[in-house]
Amino acid sequence: MAAARSAPTRGTTTWDAVTLAPLVLISGPESLLAERAVDRLALLAREQDREVTRLDAAGYEAGRLQVVASPSLFGDAGLVVVADLHTGTPAVFEDVVAYVAAPPDDVMLVLHHGGGPRGRPAVEAARAAGAVEVSCEAVKRDADKSAFVSAELRRAGRRAEPAAVRALVEACGSDLRELAAACQQLVADTTGAVTAEMVGRYHGGRVEATGFRVADAAVEGRAGDAVALLRHALATGSDPVPLVAALAAKLRTLAKVGAARGRGLDPVRDLGIASWQVDRARRDLRLWTPETLAHAVQAVAQADAEVKGAGRDPVFAVERAVLRVAGSAQG
Repeated sequence: MAAARSAPTRGTTTWDAVTLAPLVLISGPESLLAERAVDRLALLAREQDREVTRLDAAGYEAGRLQVVASPSLFGDAGLVVVADLHTGTPAVFEDVVAYVAAPPDDVMLVLHHGGGPRGRPAVEAARAAGAVEVSCEAVKRDADKSAFVSAELRRAGRRAEPAAVRALVEACGSDLRELAAACQQLVADTTGAVTAEMVGRYHGGRVEATGFRVADAAVEGRAGDAVALLRHALATGSDPVPLVAALAAKLRTLAKVGAARGRGLDPVRDLGIASWQVDRARRDLRLWTPETLAHAVQAVAQADAEVKGAGRDPVFAVERAVLRVAGSAQG
Protein backbone atom coordinates (compact mmCIF):
# COMPACT_ATOMS: atom_id res chain seq x y z
CA MET A 1 0.00 0.00 0.00
CA ALA A 2 1.16 3.54 -0.66
CA ALA A 3 2.38 5.61 2.25
CA ALA A 4 0.12 8.34 3.48
CA ARG A 5 0.42 11.60 1.59
CA SER A 6 2.40 14.29 3.37
CA ALA A 7 1.22 17.88 3.49
CA PRO A 8 1.91 19.90 0.30
CA THR A 9 5.19 21.73 0.30
CA ARG A 10 5.38 25.21 -1.18
CA GLY A 11 8.47 26.40 -3.01
CA THR A 12 10.15 26.92 -6.36
CA THR A 13 12.88 24.73 -7.75
CA THR A 14 14.66 23.93 -11.01
CA TRP A 15 14.16 21.10 -13.46
CA ASP A 16 17.30 19.27 -12.36
CA ALA A 17 16.54 19.51 -8.63
CA VAL A 18 12.80 18.76 -8.48
CA THR A 19 11.76 15.66 -6.56
CA LEU A 20 8.50 13.78 -6.27
CA ALA A 21 5.74 15.68 -4.48
CA PRO A 22 1.95 15.37 -4.24
CA LEU A 23 1.50 18.32 -6.62
CA VAL A 24 4.10 19.76 -9.00
CA LEU A 25 3.53 22.73 -11.31
CA ILE A 26 5.98 23.16 -14.19
CA SER A 27 5.56 26.68 -15.54
CA GLY A 28 7.20 28.76 -18.22
CA PRO A 29 7.74 28.73 -21.99
CA GLU A 30 11.15 26.99 -22.16
CA SER A 31 9.89 23.65 -23.46
CA LEU A 32 13.24 21.83 -23.27
CA LEU A 33 13.52 22.46 -19.53
CA ALA A 34 9.86 21.56 -18.99
CA GLU A 35 10.33 18.25 -20.80
CA ARG A 36 13.40 17.51 -18.73
CA ALA A 37 11.49 18.21 -15.51
CA VAL A 38 8.70 15.83 -16.56
CA ASP A 39 11.18 13.14 -17.62
CA ARG A 40 13.05 13.46 -14.32
CA LEU A 41 9.88 13.06 -12.28
CA ALA A 42 8.72 10.13 -14.40
CA LEU A 43 12.07 8.41 -13.89
CA LEU A 44 11.95 8.97 -10.14
CA ALA A 45 8.41 7.59 -10.06
CA ARG A 46 9.33 4.45 -12.00
CA GLU A 47 12.28 3.87 -9.68
CA GLN A 48 9.68 3.64 -6.90
CA ASP A 49 7.48 1.31 -8.98
CA ARG A 50 4.88 3.97 -9.51
CA GLU A 51 2.75 3.86 -12.61
CA VAL A 52 3.12 6.93 -14.85
CA THR A 53 0.15 8.18 -16.87
CA ARG A 54 0.37 11.10 -19.30
CA LEU A 55 -2.65 13.14 -20.36
CA ASP A 56 -2.66 15.59 -23.27
CA ALA A 57 -4.55 18.71 -22.23
CA ALA A 58 -5.34 19.69 -25.84
CA GLY A 59 -7.40 16.54 -26.43
CA TYR A 60 -8.64 16.11 -22.89
CA GLU A 61 -12.12 14.67 -22.25
CA ALA A 62 -14.11 15.51 -19.14
CA GLY A 63 -13.61 13.14 -16.21
CA ARG A 64 -10.41 11.58 -17.54
CA LEU A 65 -8.26 12.89 -14.68
CA GLN A 66 -10.64 11.45 -12.10
CA VAL A 67 -10.49 8.06 -13.82
CA VAL A 68 -6.70 7.79 -13.99
CA ALA A 69 -6.31 9.20 -10.48
CA SER A 70 -8.66 6.64 -8.95
CA PRO A 71 -7.00 4.10 -6.62
CA SER A 72 -5.76 1.00 -8.42
CA LEU A 73 -6.69 -2.54 -7.43
CA PHE A 74 -3.43 -2.96 -5.51
CA GLY A 75 -3.33 0.55 -4.11
CA ASP A 76 0.00 1.44 -5.78
CA ALA A 77 0.82 5.12 -5.83
CA GLY A 78 0.83 6.62 -9.33
CA LEU A 79 2.08 9.72 -11.11
CA VAL A 80 -0.22 11.59 -13.49
CA VAL A 81 1.23 14.16 -15.89
CA VAL A 82 -1.04 16.71 -17.57
CA ALA A 83 1.03 18.18 -20.39
CA ASP A 84 0.55 21.52 -22.19
CA LEU A 85 -2.15 22.80 -19.87
CA HIS A 86 -2.00 26.14 -21.70
CA THR A 87 -3.52 24.41 -24.77
CA GLY A 88 -6.19 22.56 -22.80
CA THR A 89 -9.93 22.22 -23.13
CA PRO A 90 -12.29 23.89 -20.62
CA ALA A 91 -12.94 20.43 -19.19
CA VAL A 92 -9.34 19.90 -18.13
CA PHE A 93 -9.25 23.25 -16.36
CA GLU A 94 -12.40 22.37 -14.41
CA ASP A 95 -11.12 18.90 -13.53
CA VAL A 96 -7.73 20.19 -12.35
CA VAL A 97 -9.38 22.77 -10.09
CA ALA A 98 -11.62 20.06 -8.62
CA TYR A 99 -8.68 17.67 -8.20
CA VAL A 100 -6.42 20.07 -6.28
CA ALA A 101 -9.31 20.99 -3.99
CA ALA A 102 -9.64 17.36 -2.83
CA PRO A 103 -6.66 15.29 -4.03
CA PRO A 104 -6.54 11.53 -3.47
CA ASP A 105 -3.91 10.19 -1.09
CA ASP A 106 -2.14 7.80 -3.44
CA VAL A 107 -1.61 9.88 -6.58
CA MET A 108 0.92 12.53 -7.51
CA LEU A 109 -0.05 15.12 -10.11
CA VAL A 110 2.32 17.02 -12.40
CA LEU A 111 0.93 19.96 -14.35
CA HIS A 112 2.81 21.66 -17.19
CA HIS A 113 1.71 25.15 -18.22
CA GLY A 114 3.75 26.92 -20.89
CA GLY A 115 2.46 30.41 -20.19
CA GLY A 116 -0.28 32.72 -21.37
CA PRO A 117 -3.75 33.45 -19.99
CA ARG A 118 -5.39 30.18 -21.01
CA GLY A 119 -5.74 27.86 -18.05
CA ARG A 120 -4.56 30.43 -15.52
CA PRO A 121 -7.34 29.63 -12.99
CA ALA A 122 -6.11 26.03 -12.87
CA VAL A 123 -2.52 27.23 -12.39
CA GLU A 124 -3.52 29.56 -9.57
CA ALA A 125 -5.54 26.81 -7.94
CA ALA A 126 -2.49 24.55 -8.00
CA ARG A 127 -0.35 27.27 -6.45
CA ALA A 128 -2.94 27.91 -3.77
CA ALA A 129 -2.96 24.19 -3.00
CA GLY A 130 0.76 24.31 -2.26
CA ALA A 131 2.26 22.99 -5.49
CA VAL A 132 6.01 22.72 -5.78
CA GLU A 133 6.75 24.93 -8.78
CA VAL A 134 9.45 24.30 -11.37
CA SER A 135 10.33 27.53 -13.15
CA CYS A 136 11.12 27.08 -16.85
CA GLU A 137 11.36 30.67 -18.00
CA ALA A 138 12.84 31.43 -21.41
CA VAL A 139 16.63 31.53 -21.40
CA LYS A 140 17.47 34.74 -23.27
CA ARG A 141 20.42 36.44 -21.58
CA ASP A 142 23.89 35.43 -22.68
CA ALA A 143 24.88 35.06 -19.04
CA ASP A 144 22.13 32.47 -18.55
CA LYS A 145 23.04 30.66 -21.76
CA SER A 146 26.66 30.50 -20.66
CA ALA A 147 25.56 29.09 -17.30
CA PHE A 148 23.40 26.53 -19.12
CA VAL A 149 26.34 25.37 -21.25
CA SER A 150 28.65 25.08 -18.25
CA ALA A 151 26.02 23.10 -16.34
CA GLU A 152 25.34 20.79 -19.29
CA LEU A 153 29.01 19.94 -19.63
CA ARG A 154 29.51 19.66 -15.88
CA ARG A 155 26.67 17.12 -15.63
CA ALA A 156 28.47 15.11 -18.30
CA GLY A 157 31.66 15.23 -16.25
CA ARG A 158 33.38 17.74 -18.51
CA ARG A 159 34.96 21.12 -17.89
CA ALA A 160 34.95 23.94 -20.44
CA GLU A 161 37.27 26.88 -20.98
CA PRO A 162 35.46 30.25 -20.76
CA ALA A 163 36.40 30.94 -24.38
CA ALA A 164 34.81 27.64 -25.43
CA VAL A 165 31.58 28.48 -23.61
CA ARG A 166 31.49 31.86 -25.27
CA ALA A 167 32.13 30.40 -28.74
CA LEU A 168 29.41 27.81 -28.26
CA VAL A 169 26.87 30.42 -27.19
CA GLU A 170 27.75 32.60 -30.15
CA ALA A 171 27.44 29.70 -32.59
CA CYS A 172 24.33 27.96 -31.25
CA GLY A 173 22.78 30.26 -28.66
CA SER A 174 19.66 31.25 -30.58
CA ASP A 175 17.84 28.09 -29.47
CA LEU A 176 18.30 26.18 -26.22
CA ARG A 177 17.68 22.80 -27.84
CA GLU A 178 20.37 23.48 -30.39
CA LEU A 179 22.72 24.57 -27.64
CA ALA A 180 22.03 21.39 -25.68
CA ALA A 181 22.57 19.26 -28.79
CA ALA A 182 25.90 21.01 -29.44
CA CYS A 183 27.00 20.22 -25.89
CA GLN A 184 26.00 16.58 -26.34
CA GLN A 185 27.96 16.36 -29.57
CA LEU A 186 31.10 17.74 -27.95
CA VAL A 187 30.75 15.33 -25.02
CA ALA A 188 30.30 12.37 -27.36
CA ASP A 189 33.05 13.22 -29.83
CA THR A 190 35.81 14.74 -27.68
CA THR A 191 37.67 14.05 -24.46
CA GLY A 192 39.18 16.22 -21.74
CA ALA A 193 38.44 19.88 -21.19
CA VAL A 194 36.30 21.49 -23.88
CA THR A 195 38.34 24.16 -25.62
CA ALA A 196 37.56 26.93 -28.08
CA GLU A 197 39.52 24.95 -30.67
CA MET A 198 37.13 22.01 -30.25
CA VAL A 199 34.11 24.27 -30.67
CA GLY A 200 35.69 25.78 -33.75
CA ARG A 201 36.30 22.32 -35.20
CA TYR A 202 32.61 21.38 -35.02
CA HIS A 203 30.98 24.78 -35.43
CA GLY A 204 33.78 26.79 -37.01
CA GLY A 205 31.88 27.98 -40.06
CA ARG A 206 29.03 29.27 -37.96
CA VAL A 207 31.27 30.86 -35.35
CA GLU A 208 33.53 32.62 -37.81
CA ALA A 209 30.70 33.89 -40.00
CA THR A 210 28.39 34.93 -37.20
CA GLY A 211 27.41 38.54 -36.76
CA PHE A 212 29.07 38.53 -33.34
CA ARG A 213 32.46 37.92 -34.92
CA VAL A 214 31.80 40.69 -37.43
CA ALA A 215 30.82 43.01 -34.58
CA ASP A 216 33.89 42.05 -32.52
CA ALA A 217 36.22 42.92 -35.38
CA ALA A 218 34.43 46.18 -36.14
CA VAL A 219 34.44 47.37 -32.52
CA GLU A 220 38.14 46.57 -32.27
CA GLY A 221 38.78 48.79 -35.31
CA ARG A 222 39.82 45.86 -37.55
CA ALA A 223 37.98 47.06 -40.64
CA GLY A 224 39.56 44.58 -43.07
CA ASP A 225 38.80 41.57 -40.90
CA ALA A 226 35.28 42.81 -40.21
CA VAL A 227 34.44 43.25 -43.89
CA ALA A 228 35.97 39.89 -44.79
CA LEU A 229 33.91 38.15 -42.11
CA LEU A 230 30.82 40.06 -43.19
CA ARG A 231 31.16 39.06 -46.82
CA HIS A 232 31.73 35.44 -45.83
CA ALA A 233 28.61 35.53 -43.64
CA LEU A 234 26.54 37.00 -46.46
CA ALA A 235 27.94 34.50 -48.96
CA THR A 236 26.95 31.60 -46.70
CA GLY A 237 23.36 32.77 -46.35
CA SER A 238 23.31 35.17 -43.42
CA ASP A 239 20.69 37.90 -43.62
CA PRO A 240 21.71 41.56 -43.21
CA VAL A 241 19.08 42.15 -40.50
CA PRO A 242 20.62 39.91 -37.78
CA LEU A 243 24.09 41.10 -38.77
CA VAL A 244 23.08 44.68 -38.03
CA ALA A 245 21.39 43.47 -34.85
CA ALA A 246 24.68 41.91 -33.72
CA LEU A 247 26.45 45.24 -34.27
CA ALA A 248 23.76 47.02 -32.28
CA ALA A 249 23.96 44.48 -29.44
CA LYS A 250 27.73 44.86 -29.26
CA LEU A 251 27.50 48.65 -29.03
CA ARG A 252 24.72 48.42 -26.42
CA THR A 253 26.95 46.23 -24.27
CA LEU A 254 29.77 48.76 -24.55
CA ALA A 255 27.39 51.56 -23.58
CA LYS A 256 25.96 49.63 -20.62
CA VAL A 257 29.33 48.61 -19.24
CA GLY A 258 30.68 52.12 -19.69
CA ALA A 259 27.68 53.65 -17.93
CA ALA A 260 27.84 51.08 -15.12
CA ARG A 261 31.43 51.98 -14.47
CA GLY A 262 30.49 55.63 -14.07
CA ARG A 263 27.58 54.82 -11.74
CA GLY A 264 29.36 52.29 -9.55
CA LEU A 265 27.20 49.37 -10.73
CA ASP A 266 28.24 45.76 -11.21
CA PRO A 267 27.31 44.87 -14.84
CA VAL A 268 27.11 41.14 -14.05
CA ARG A 269 24.92 41.46 -10.97
CA ASP A 270 22.94 44.59 -11.79
CA LEU A 271 22.58 44.35 -15.58
CA GLY A 272 22.68 40.60 -16.21
CA ILE A 273 25.63 40.76 -18.60
CA ALA A 274 27.87 37.68 -18.78
CA SER A 275 31.22 38.12 -17.05
CA TRP A 276 33.16 37.35 -20.24
CA GLN A 277 31.17 40.04 -22.05
CA VAL A 278 32.00 42.55 -19.33
CA ASP A 279 35.70 41.71 -19.49
CA ARG A 280 35.74 42.10 -23.26
CA ALA A 281 33.71 45.30 -23.19
CA ARG A 282 36.06 46.87 -20.66
CA ARG A 283 38.98 46.01 -22.89
CA ASP A 284 37.22 47.36 -26.00
CA LEU A 285 36.19 50.58 -24.25
CA ARG A 286 39.80 51.68 -24.23
CA LEU A 287 39.34 52.36 -27.95
CA TRP A 288 36.18 54.41 -27.52
CA THR A 289 34.99 57.75 -26.22
CA PRO A 290 31.38 58.69 -25.52
CA GLU A 291 31.39 60.77 -28.71
CA THR A 292 32.72 58.03 -31.01
CA LEU A 293 30.37 55.50 -29.44
CA ALA A 294 27.41 57.81 -30.11
CA HIS A 295 28.55 58.20 -33.73
CA ALA A 296 28.74 54.42 -34.15
CA VAL A 297 25.29 53.95 -32.61
CA GLN A 298 23.83 56.46 -35.08
CA ALA A 299 25.48 54.65 -38.00
CA VAL A 300 24.04 51.32 -36.93
CA ALA A 301 20.60 52.83 -36.34
CA GLN A 302 20.64 54.15 -39.91
CA ALA A 303 21.68 50.74 -41.22
CA ASP A 304 18.95 49.06 -39.19
CA ALA A 305 16.30 51.22 -40.86
CA GLU A 306 17.79 50.62 -44.32
CA VAL A 307 18.01 46.82 -44.06
CA LYS A 308 14.38 46.77 -42.90
CA GLY A 309 13.06 48.55 -45.95
CA ALA A 310 14.13 52.17 -45.81
CA GLY A 311 17.06 51.61 -48.21
CA ARG A 312 17.48 50.01 -51.60
CA ASP A 313 20.55 47.86 -50.89
CA PRO A 314 20.65 46.06 -47.51
CA VAL A 315 24.07 44.54 -48.22
CA PHE A 316 25.59 47.94 -48.90
CA ALA A 317 23.90 49.34 -45.79
CA VAL A 318 25.36 46.75 -43.43
CA GLU A 319 28.83 46.96 -44.99
CA ARG A 320 28.82 50.74 -44.67
CA ALA A 321 27.78 50.43 -41.01
CA VAL A 322 30.61 47.98 -40.33
CA LEU A 323 33.14 50.35 -41.88
CA ARG A 324 31.77 53.32 -39.92
CA VAL A 325 31.93 51.43 -36.64
CA ALA A 326 35.45 50.19 -37.34
CA GLY A 327 36.48 53.70 -38.36
CA SER A 328 35.14 55.15 -35.12
CA ALA A 329 37.31 52.91 -32.92
CA GLN A 330 40.45 54.74 -31.83
CA GLY A 331 42.98 52.00 -32.55
